[in-house]
Amino acid sequence: MSGKIRFDGRSFDELRKTTFERNFLKYPEGSVLITQGSTKVIVTASVLESVPRFLVDTGTGWITAEYSMLPRATQTRNQREPYRGRAVEIQRLIGRSLRAAFNYERLGERTIKVDCDVIQADGGTRCASITGAFIAVFDAINYLYNQQLIYEFPNYKVLAAISLGIKDDQILLDLNYNEDSKVDVDFNLVMNEDSEIIELQGTAEGATFSKKKLAEIIELGEKGILELIKIQKKELNI
Repeated sequence: MSGKIRFDGRSFDELRKTTFERNFLKYPEGSVLITQGSTKVIVTASVLESVPRFLVDTGTGWITAEYSMLPRATQTRNQREPYRGRAVEIQRLIGRSLRAAFNYERLGERTIKVDCDVIQADGGTRCASITGAFIAVFDAINYLYNQQLIYEFPNYKVLAAISLGIKDDQILLDLNYNEDSKVDVDFNLVMNEDSEIIELQGTAEGATFSKKKLAEIIELGEKGILELIKIQKKELNI
């Protein structure tokens, strides 16, 4: 099924326009503003010369993340999110995804702390955070390499994330808020450049879905993620 069927004129399998503005902030070792449709997230990657207690004296590094949303990132003002619940679940997802992307053990005993701050939310904020965070972390590691704080760039696989939904049995790629709030089934997919799945979150909001539909969702999500990875690679010149 194809054609202009969506609120914003996109076809069912079409991404929103996605751009990256690297070195968006002056001070972090890595920073990027990712814009995906009307969703905008500032992602910073900071190098800390320490690791969590369980990694002390192991020689291994770590990558972790925090996620928050500005009170007026949405149409009406929200309370600042406390450090619990939804925000913690999202930042754990971001951290897991980035640790799957980079061989962080090669960082030495230091942490790359990622901060994802949503400044404008129109759906897909956690996915945009992950996609932008890859670039910010890549730049932070490049800083370590250029400063000769590490002598070998760690192995990595480029990754991205995308939201999907099912509405009236039609799968939609890269949901905006208007769609996300109305779909029958809601998905988030994280995948790397080799089409290996890192995380798949699927929730029946108003209807169930079949194994056949799940396979179709993953196939469409893969298409979208590989398109995003192509944009990332062009931005990073890799």
